[in-house]
Amino acid sequence: MKKLVIGILAHVDSGKTTLSESMLYLSGKIRKLGRVDNKDAYLDTYELERARGITIFSKQAMLTVEDTQITLLDTPGHVDFSAEMERTLQVLDYAILVISGADGVQGHTQTLWRLLALYQIPVFLFVNKMDQPGTDKEKLLEELKKRLNDGCIEFGQEESEDFYDQLAMCDEELMESYLETGEIHTVQIAKGIKERKVFPCFFGSALKLEGIEAFMQGIVKYAQIPSYDEAFGAKVFKIVRDEQGNRLTYMKITGGSLKVKEALVNRDWEEKVNQIRIYSGQKFEAVNEVEAGAICAVTGLSQTRPGEGLGIEEASSTPLLEPVLSYQILLPEGCDPRVMLPKLRQLEEESPELHIVWNEELQEIQAQIMGEVQIEILQSLIEERFGVRVAFDSGRILYRETIANVVEGVGHFEPLRHYAEVHLLLEPGERGSGVQFASSCSEDELERNWQRLVLSHLEEKDHKGVLTGSVITDMKITLVAGRAHKKHTEGGDFREATYRAVRQGLKQAKSVLLEPYYAFQLELPEKMVGRAMTDIEKMQGTCEISQTDGETAVLVGSAPVVTMRNYQKEVIAYTKGHGRLFCSLKGYEPCHNADEVIERIGYNSERDIENPTGSVFCAHGAGFLVTWNEVKDYMHIESYLKDEKEALQQVEKNQETFVEEEWIGLEEIDQILNKTFYANQGEKSVWKKRKAGRQAYFEPVTYTSRPRGSKEEYLLVDGYNIIFAWPELRDLAQDNMDGARIQLLECLTNYQGIKKCQIIVVFDAYRVQGNRAEILDYQNIHMVYTKEAQTADHYIEKFVHDHQAKYDVTVATSDGLEQIIIRGAGCALLSARELKEEIERANERVMQAYQDKQVVERNYLADALSPELKQQMENLVQED
Repeated sequence: MKKLVIGILAHVDSGKTTLSESMLYLSGKIRKLGRVDNKDAYLDTYELERARGITIFSKQAMLTVEDTQITLLDTPGHVDFSAEMERTLQVLDYAILVISGADGVQGHTQTLWRLLALYQIPVFLFVNKMDQPGTDKEKLLEELKKRLNDGCIEFGQEESEDFYDQLAMCDEELMESYLETGEIHTVQIAKGIKERKVFPCFFGSALKLEGIEAFMQGIVKYAQIPSYDEAFGAKVFKIVRDEQGNRLTYMKITGGSLKVKEALVNRDWEEKVNQIRIYSGQKFEAVNEVEAGAICAVTGLSQTRPGEGLGIEEASSTPLLEPVLSYQILLPEGCDPRVMLPKLRQLEEESPELHIVWNEELQEIQAQIMGEVQIEILQSLIEERFGVRVAFDSGRILYRETIANVVEGVGHFEPLRHYAEVHLLLEPGERGSGVQFASSCSEDELERNWQRLVLSHLEEKDHKGVLTGSVITDMKITLVAGRAHKKHTEGGDFREATYRAVRQGLKQAKSVLLEPYYAFQLELPEKMVGRAMTDIEKMQGTCEISQTDGETAVLVGSAPVVTMRNYQKEVIAYTKGHGRLFCSLKGYEPCHNADEVIERIGYNSERDIENPTGSVFCAHGAGFLVTWNEVKDYMHIESYLKDEKEALQQVEKNQETFVEEEWIGLEEIDQILNKTFYANQGEKSVWKKRKAGRQAYFEPVTYTSRPRGSKEEYLLVDGYNIIFAWPELRDLAQDNMDGARIQLLECLTNYQGIKKCQIIVVFDAYRVQGNRAEILDYQNIHMVYTKEAQTADHYIEKFVHDHQAKYDVTVATSDGLEQIIIRGAGCALLSARELKEEIERANERVMQAYQDKQVVERNYLADALSPELKQQMENLVQED
């Protein structure tokens, strides 16, 4: 039998659970329709869910439609339980997104849509509650196309010409099929859905069973059954405990099969499967074996965690939706927090959105959660599971920290008979990118096993920022250098050096405090829009009117979580119950009152004993501590970034007076200095405090730049970077790398003939053992193969460092890190795309100039005669 795993997602109160009940009823799985308001829904199995009328925990049900067995995973709709839903996304073949016909696309709906796009899950849409007065199918379909995707097409209609027209607009392949045959086959439509180019939309009412049958038939008709590997693989997505306290590991089998008593192995553990359960609602069936494509719960595993991959399956990334609020758990008198902590860890295993933190300094347990609805849920779970009635304090916001410039952090740990030094490059990342780790360190400098150890130490903990002690985010940390001692280095030495390198880098950097923001949708009477917009402005938020019908207006925007936490109650009060506020977590943005928050928290990074910023060096047989701002004076490895003293000399050299055409503004000079000389320095110590650019350097002298064109022009091209960035060269390189290289070189030789500049194409050869640097001439350009352990990036950086004052240097590369370094050196940049466009424009100019010269002119013999011959001919004519 065919197997599909389908998740059902929705904004809260869209009718998701009601749709699940209807599908189970029509498939024959249940004999009676349950209802949320009657507290007898098949999938709302927990008392808390029935009491509140919301889904809190994801659950599964099995139903059969024709020859397809569908595992339906019901996920929470409330924003506070989004992490539970996000874990479930990672095991889905398809998703059902339920839209309320009465409300349209709401705030959390768009969050769900973005997550589905991120995980590349094909989607079927069901627009529910179409039986309610005022619903308009055409307007809703238009809204779906506008706010979600143009590929949203109604599938409830017959396969008409208009239906094929809309499908053809979604994909070139569908368009070609339609133009050739006048129709589009089901297999092609199914492929378009699988590739997320087409999003089938069905309309109906789950409560009245309208449109449900057609919806289920549409899923079976257009869903493609996945193929699986023969080798065993499984993805863990949930941990729960049954009524007897047995630990259940929910997983999807993604390859091969799993049998009872079979041993499962991961990097850190090996355990046997005691029982395999196939759940449907509260009931389960114990089986001896499950095959690929099945969702099952397994007993006997005590160390699994959500997101873990088993067998051939890789582990999932950390959920994007992280907790934003922190509360202290207040235990009753006589309850030992150290006894309670292991019990709370069980709940943390089961709820990905819950983080339990033990604060050693304050001797208290803290719960980090998504929203305040979780407080009541967590309180009830603790009392029900452990018989302890806990309380919570008023709570506080979880801040994050990032950096705004590139720095090199150095950590050194060398007490007697220990040794490790680590250099890390810290770079700011995009908003929402989290913390990424990488290594670009040569194995000649630091062996691979030590590099892996450094990366594992970077990943094993949340690193604290230096402003408030909040966790860092949105940055990339790259291991660029390190050193070990053959005799004295131990694993723990690199842990100390790595932690200190991170903190030392953060102390130098320009740190930025981030706070969580809500994206909101506020529906209220039109006459109260002014009041609402004033409130949002006071809350440091932004908004705009997205729609209005003369009576009701809808405001959309974003605002800090800290200012908007209790606004729902205010909306209900001043609209007298007619207003509704929907919030979803947007992410972290710069804090609107950073100075106030930093002062209130009062964090002192120098006194954080568990996270030291300085390093330990050794002299005369004893270790001694060096403060963070002096570490670079003692370090044993040269700095990866440009040395500060060299930068100072370069700045002083540039103070000379030049005769000039164009003036550089003082503000621009300050910006250049901040990105070069001060790029590797923070603002947290006296030695880095400086005067404004005008006061420090520029008033006593007249600073002008050199006339353009006075220096010889050099273009440095990162060969392999360009080859793999240009599509035609990338395709050729897969079959013939030499051919791709020659084609790039030919293209650049033509360009050099036009541009008349010096062109150097640099190719990596750092992996070729014993290779020496080769510099060759290819027609009118130069070609370089780097030496062993030297990348093209390193060669280009060295060339720029040595010659940027002498030549006008432009570097062509699309490597993000390389671009930052080149900009810092003051050289021009061309991305791979810009280089291609520049070459094409140059060729067009030459061709145009050639064509302009090809003017048809008449040739006269007299124009070719010498003056003497012309005179002789004139004399002959006169004699006649």
